[in-house]
Amino acid sequence: MAMTDVLSAEDIKKAVGAFSAAESFNYKKFFEMVGLKKKSPEDVKKVFHILDKDRSGFIEEDELKFVLKGFAPEGRDLSDKETKALLAAGDKDGDGKIGADEFATMVAES
Repeated sequence: MAMTDVLSAEDIKKAVGAFSAAESFNYKKFFEMVGLKKKSPEDVKKVFHILDKDRSGFIEEDELKFVLKGFAPEGRDLSDKETKALLAAGDKDGDGKIGADEFATMVAES
């Protein structure tokens, strides 16, 4: 499944472009711009599975670094600081990774 099966290609392009500058990533604004906030829980879960590249059932720190690329190939890598901030925002149980429920909570709170 491709990200464009769930989200509009135009919204993805706008959202990824809006955070192209280093240290500019804001997950709350990004999830809203990309249209994820308006999606059903099922669609949010589909996006989670697309971002979970190794199919472990979690999005780990090394996958978070490439989260923008998960939405669009031209997306930049997040800095270590941005990656750690995103992980801290989503990792509610402190296990060092973001599960599907934690991801859904992040989207809902954005």
